Amino acid sequence: MEITIIISIVAFIVGGLLVWFIMRFLFKSKHDSMLREAEKEAEVIKKNKLLEVKEKFLHLKADLEKQVSARNSKIQSVEARLKQKELSVNQRQEDLQRRNAEIDSIKENLNTQLDLVEKKKQELDKLHQKEVEQLEILSGLSADEAKERLIESLKDEAKSQATSYINEIVEEAKMTANKEAKKIVIQSIQRVATETAIENSITVFHIESDEIKGRIIGREGRNIRALEAATGIEIIVDDTPEAIVLSGFDPVRREVARLALHQLVQDGRIHPARIEEVVAKVRKQVEEEVIETGKRTTIDLGVHGLHPELVRLIGKMKYRSSYGQNLLQHARETANLCAVMASELGLNPKKAKRAGLLHDIGKVPDDEPELPHAILGMKLCEKYKEKPDICNAVGAHHDEVEMQSLLAPIVQVCDAISGARPGARREIVEAYIKRLNDLEQLALGYPGVVKTYAIQAGRELRVIVGADKIDDKDTENLSNEIAKKIQDEMTYPGQVKITVIRETRAVSYAK
Repeated sequence: MEITIIISIVAFIVGGLLVWFIMRFLFKSKHDSMLREAEKEAEVIKKNKLLEVKEKFLHLKADLEKQVSARNSKIQSVEARLKQKELSVNQRQEDLQRRNAEIDSIKENLNTQLDLVEKKKQELDKLHQKEVEQLEILSGLSADEAKERLIESLKDEAKSQATSYINEIVEEAKMTANKEAKKIVIQSIQRVATETAIENSITVFHIESDEIKGRIIGREGRNIRALEAATGIEIIVDDTPEAIVLSGFDPVRREVARLALHQLVQDGRIHPARIEEVVAKVRKQVEEEVIETGKRTTIDLGVHGLHPELVRLIGKMKYRSSYGQNLLQHARETANLCAVMASELGLNPKKAKRAGLLHDIGKVPDDEPELPHAILGMKLCEKYKEKPDICNAVGAHHDEVEMQSLLAPIVQVCDAISGARPGARREIVEAYIKRLNDLEQLALGYPGVVKTYAIQAGRELRVIVGADKIDDKDTENLSNEIAKKIQDEMTYPGQVKITVIRETRAVSYAK
């Protein structure tokens, strides 16, 4: 039994060993075949990779060869340009060397010629010195003394001749100038018809019956107060039959008051609200009349192409005066005189007429800056694109700027002719109007003041203040301050009453 077991064990072991050997042999043969296949595949892959690398190498080589050839061509072109530049530089150097050689030869020739000239000059100086010495011996005077005597004699002779010549010219110019100037001025004055214009400070409004006076005054004087407050004109209702006097220094205000009274009397409805409505409407009518007057004036004078604002200011001259002379009439006279004088002198009469019409435009501005009217007029003309010679003539007619053309003295002379003729101006009226205007402007400068009116020939100043800006207590202080300032800064006859009016209104509408 044991032997059987041992034999079976030995047989199992031998069988196992046989199986192992067989399996090993089989695995080894399969492993070798797989290795051979792997080696073959590796060889194929290697060959493929080598082919790819070779192909890439060939492509890169071709690209590099192209780049190298392009760079070589660029280098060759650059070298060619450099060679060409080198050739040109060499040629220029040769030219410069040749020119330098020529210049050197010229210098040598000049130096030799200069040497010859210097020698000849020395010889001439010696000869001149000998001649001077001989002349000094003969005349008994030195060369300096002879020169001085000759110069003095020539100076005296030239002075006497120049003096006589200048005197002849001056005398002839004076005679000719006086004669021609008198002729031109006389002809200009004779060819222009002048009128005497007198500006008054009152306007008389005629009424049909004295019953209308009571309606104009109104209950407790409310209508006349409303009319005076709206127009700034003092309305004098006295015993004069069928007449009411409108007193005020400003002609525009007087005209507004006259027209407003005319419409109120015709309509028959006279009360404060209606008065304010009519005054506002009349002011618009007067503004339209101002524009129409300006247009009519420019058409009458043949002055075209003016800016509409200048036309409006020309119309405004109708309601202004200068030393008692109506400003628009003065401007028309000056324009006509300028045209006549310019035509006599052979200048452009249209330009001269334009400058004469505009020369006092600075007296009627909408605001009143602290500038002379000639300078202000020049600035207005420049603002509204007038030509430079026109602007200069306007600004220079009182010698406040330098005259730059012949138009300026013509305007200056014609302005003097128009203003200096007998009856043209009255200094007293102008001073009176200026004093009243200064009185109003002085009070208007205080804060809270809305309107100011100088009435009763400047004996009373009415100041209207805003109810929302000044209270009742401040009105008394304001009147005292204005009175003190008038005493300190102004000169006036008698006394001036300052009335400060503060009015509160409540307005509503029923719909």
